[in-house]
Amino acid sequence: MKITIEVDCTPLEAREFMGLPDVQPMQAAMMDKFQQRMMENIDKFSPDAIIQSWFTFDPKIAERFQSIFASMTGLGSGRNSDKK
Repeated sequence: MKITIEVDCTPLEAREFMGLPDVQPMQAAMMDKFQQRMMENIDKFSPDAIIQSWFTFDPKIAERFQSIFASMTGLGSGRNSDKK
């Protein structure tokens, strides 16, 4: 014997039926707090601020970037272009 029961309800109605708490107010409060913190710190994540933090971390990073890019493009390797 097989019995099929179909229940048509919203997620809120299902939570209430199962006795689970309504967490929507807590979620809304947490999202508001998260958004407020993001807006307070948005300037720290601008491209200028990120690059500035890199350069203050290691003063010679500009030279290192230059050598990395030169080695990637083959400009700083000193290889001969004549291949026989």
